[in-house]
Amino acid sequence: MFDKETRMRLENLSIINFKNIAEERLELSEGINCFVGHNGAGKTNILDAIHYLSSARSMHTITDTQSVRHDEDFFLIDGGFRRDDGRPEQVVCFYARRSGKTLKRNGKEYDKLSDHVGCLPIVVVSPADSSLISDSAEERRRYFNRLLSHLDRSYLAALMRYNTALAERNKLLKMNPSEEMLLIYDQIMSIAADTIFSVRTEVIERMRPLVEHYYALLSNERETIDMEYRSELQTTPLAELLLASRRKDFANEFTTSGVHRDDVLFSIAGFPLRKFGSQGQQKSFLIALKLAEYRLLAESGQERPMLLLDDLFDKLDMQRVAELLRLVGGDIFGQIFITDCNKHRLQHTLSEAGAEYRLFHVKEGGIER
Repeated sequence: MFDKETRMRLENLSIINFKNIAEERLELSEGINCFVGHNGAGKTNILDAIHYLSSARSMHTITDTQSVRHDEDFFLIDGGFRRDDGRPEQVVCFYARRSGKTLKRNGKEYDKLSDHVGCLPIVVVSPADSSLISDSAEERRRYFNRLLSHLDRSYLAALMRYNTALAERNKLLKMNPSEEMLLIYDQIMSIAADTIFSVRTEVIERMRPLVEHYYALLSNERETIDMEYRSELQTTPLAELLLASRRKDFANEFTTSGVHRDDVLFSIAGFPLRKFGSQGQQKSFLIALKLAEYRLLAESGQERPMLLLDDLFDKLDMQRVAELLRLVGGDIFGQIFITDCNKHRLQHTLSEAGAEYRLFHVKEGGIER
């Protein structure tokens, strides 16, 4: 299923002036790395530093400036990686308030940060994932757009073309444009939408059985879950939808039909997960979704992703956490980073799962092994 020789592990991590971390250097395990400490100690900041090395941005909705330690002018994150064939790799992310952000791989700076996307794949499970269930369809579209852009470059290109044409079309609708002008943007959007719809349909169909599989393992098959892709394009081509909604679009002054309104519905026992799922069931579903994401990324790329599990025990009972740790401790998954506020609980659960790990204590931004 996976080629074990296609993994790049993070051997050491140096952090300077990042959030509440003044300066630290960590030597990491190629397996499971655990960070324990009180809430606010800085555990999640370590995971966020790793996320910067993968994506050149925070895993939270904050700016680069907000990631700089108070009263400092810059932050630096330096990751020393090693491939299974022994070749070293280095990725450095540097941000200064005055000059902005740079990302270098093996000493060479990227011309575009987007060129780094997919080079160091990463999957994050965190309490913030609850927004995928509780928030609007826009949040789910954002999640799937990010995942599909990693899986398929043609999807990212089509999405950019579609969004650019959509923005221009919405501007035109406020100006009482000619039918000829609208048809130009209709055509651009329709061609791009075909690719977007096709990739979304294919990938969500591939994800569904994986999500069901992992959820069944986490819940001991106590409940059945499902995810369903909803799009207007399932019944009508976009060109027809845009023509049919002309009057409505003019009245609203924006485009009311298209793949920018798609959604993915999550359910449990045939009912909406948001309304009928307990907190534990919702968290189990989200973990199953992220493990399915991991599988797709690992099968499609040259690198096995790093797995970041933030606040592991949040809304999960001990049995589900133990089952999760047994899952991720197997050969399918690569390097793993876990945070928790209770050292003894985490150590006990890891021991019960038979997992080997390296433990770090985090206190007020300081890190000790």
